[in-house]
Amino acid sequence: MLLNLEPLYSSIVENIKARISKLPRPPKLAAVTCQPAPSTLSYLRSQEKQAKRLGIEFAVYEAPKALDLKLLLPKLSADDTVNGIFLTHPLPSDISELEAVSLISPEKDVEGRHPISLGNIMYDNPIFPPCTAEAVLRIIKYVTNPAGKTITIVGRSVTVGKPLSMLLLQKGVDATVTVCHSRTKNLAEITRNSEIVVVAIGKAKALGKEYFSPGTLVIDVGINVENDEIFGDVDPSVAEICELTPVPGGVGRITTLVLMEHTVKAAEMARKY
Repeated sequence: MLLNLEPLYSSIVENIKARISKLPRPPKLAAVTCQPAPSTLSYLRSQEKQAKRLGIEFAVYEAPKALDLKLLLPKLSADDTVNGIFLTHPLPSDISELEAVSLISPEKDVEGRHPISLGNIMYDNPIFPPCTAEAVLRIIKYVTNPAGKTITIVGRSVTVGKPLSMLLLQKGVDATVTVCHSRTKNLAEITRNSEIVVVAIGKAKALGKEYFSPGTLVIDVGINVENDEIFGDVDPSVAEICELTPVPGGVGRITTLVLMEHTVKAAEMARKY
């Protein structure tokens, strides 16, 4: 069956609004874009709508060249009116993602891509984990207690697979985690023997029912567009035998709220200094 995440979504929304009401001014989220494709512009519009619904200020800044980015990101990091910064893709070809995200102040790295943000996870001290990884953890906790559960993550990206594995391993969460990737042998055997499977490989409908045992909780992180339709990394038929997060309307929707919640947290942290 498809999971109904509406109660989780609503609870996060209410939490964000309650916290914003206690701040002296609305938090401000800055989106930095370099060479936006139509899909990026659509994503920014949806983020802006969500921010405004929650009471968060939203501003878009353009930095088409690497030099522009190197000047803008430190400037926004030093701007006391800006609480959170996130950077869209694609980046200019002459700057790496590591170099770019390292220009953002860790205190405003609400996407959780800065090396310091990722390093904090290793010490069981996540401040701003990558938003998608945290969204997946929220969903798992919403459905079940992950302690002692066998969880397989299919995908090893810096923003999902790797940090999610560390979040699931941290004390107090205590899952038993396997990370699989494109070179993993006997993938279906591993996933069929898992209680929870998270799929984040960026390939539409790549895993079908043969990869899962009945009753498995399957978290589909994928967002793939085919013929103007959106599909996850998991074939929709998997919902016939498993608990499956919907695409769209599943992980992505919670991820957006986590980004907004991180912006509020950054504003709360700045107020304490």
